[in-house]
Amino acid sequence: MTTAQRIPARTRLLEAADRVLFERGIRDTPVDELLRQAEVSAATLYTHFGSKDALVAEALRVRLADWRAVWDQYIVAADNDLDRLLAVFDALASYRGDRRHPSRWCAFLAAASELPEAAEEISDVLAGDTALLADRLSHLSRPLAGGHAQDLADEVLLAYSGALAGFLRGSPRSPIDVGRRLAHAAARAHSRD
Repeated sequence: MTTAQRIPARTRLLEAADRVLFERGIRDTPVDELLRQAEVSAATLYTHFGSKDALVAEALRVRLADWRAVWDQYIVAADNDLDRLLAVFDALASYRGDRRHPSRWCAFLAAASELPEAAEEISDVLAGDTALLADRLSHLSRPLAGGHAQDLADEVLLAYSGALAGFLRGSPRSPIDVGRRLAHAAARAHSRD
């Protein structure tokens, strides 16, 4: 029995999409390449997803659920409010180290930049990622910054996004460490107010 026979076609399509789209680019990856990687026919893709956009949206949904689960683990494991806020960087290091979801930098930012007028199903997932980051960082900032929690959350989000961009640029050498230091400095500054 081959791998293609053991793993359901839908799963193979999602795995191929995750492996190829966010490394090579969504626009640069033809449907034929996804079909070849997944060892399925075009009819199978359209039966399970209806379109390439729907496959992209579902691959992003899977990534978002996995990312949330990793981040949750690091928040729960943190010993104090500052570590809970900075857990986003620990989670990012862990998530990037687990090569189940390869990408040059960030699948969500890449999709947003590649598809500025994305189909609604993709836009909804991208909005969900943004909302998760913004809402959670705001919540985690409150114990540290009180009335300035939104300012702190915004600064941590910018440091996080900058760390992701650092992977694309190849500089600084350790974007996560730099982003974490910036976020830590912002937390210190806001806790003095």
